[in-house]
Amino acid sequence: MSRNVLYAVAASLLAIVAGAAHAQTWPTKPITLVVTYPAGGGADTMARLIAPKLGEALGQPVIIENKPGASGQIGASAVAKAAPDGYTLMLDASSFAVNPALFPRLPYDSDKAFRPVGVIALFPNVLLVNPSVPAASVKELVALAKAKKNGVSYASSGNGSAQHLAGAMFESAAGVDMLHVPYKGGAPALNDVIGGQVPVFFGNLASTLQHVQAGKLKPLAVTSARRSPILPAVPTMAEAGVAGYEVYEWNVLFAPAGTSEAIIGKLAAALQKTLDAADVKARIAQLGGEIQTARPDAAQQFVRQQTTLWARLVRERGISVD
Repeated sequence: MSRNVLYAVAASLLAIVAGAAHAQTWPTKPITLVVTYPAGGGADTMARLIAPKLGEALGQPVIIENKPGASGQIGASAVAKAAPDGYTLMLDASSFAVNPALFPRLPYDSDKAFRPVGVIALFPNVLLVNPSVPAASVKELVALAKAKKNGVSYASSGNGSAQHLAGAMFESAAGVDMLHVPYKGGAPALNDVIGGQVPVFFGNLASTLQHVQAGKLKPLAVTSARRSPILPAVPTMAEAGVAGYEVYEWNVLFAPAGTSEAIIGKLAAALQKTLDAADVKARIAQLGGEIQTARPDAAQQFVRQQTTLWARLVRERGISVD
């Protein structure tokens, strides 16, 4: 064995030993949790829910830093460039899996630049219509849509948004053509559906529940595999006759790629302890979410599956952000 090879082997062994020693003592200072969306939104709400207990489990404060913009790309880009030492983490949403299809020139490789730690929760959407719409079921809505091409419209917060993609997937699964009406934000879109200007909306369960309870919106189906405990009388899409339709918004905790598996393991254990806390469980259930198990490999598989799912839909439906 040559001297250069011996040096290389020695250097590798030293790096492994140093990494193991770092993982044993980690963390020794506060951890920054980058949230890729603005304060007050769904991702931020989830981050502020888990951060205190995550910090307790790790023995160091977890400080939230909002870096919004470009559908999460600004925050993700910063985390992709961060040192993989466990002190910079990211909480992102389902748009993370959509962005590679909508933005071919991302400033990072979404599959190679990050290491998922765990899926925090899944949040089903709900198919909503204005009460004036003459459809009491998904079957009746489909019949209305089939009666005239683009005769039924649905609102969204913009091209490529979660609501747009949910609607596009419904069109494919139900075999209908609907008219997509993009707005500049979820609030004006929802307001116009409540006001009757647009009849249909695929909304986040947590943000639309109050309007359902007030009778301002009529729920036809939830997009989860099982009925929601919050709306137990509302069928799933499968029960309503639309097979193969299952859509969630979600939040995942990420670390930069290259973070040692020892630190990833510690993070996953701390996240699981956080998700097992009674008040965290209660709050996520109140938001209509389904808590998941903090398993890094399963989280990585989930993100890849979601990325493949949305890439196929974007390609088949010709969806763009323009």
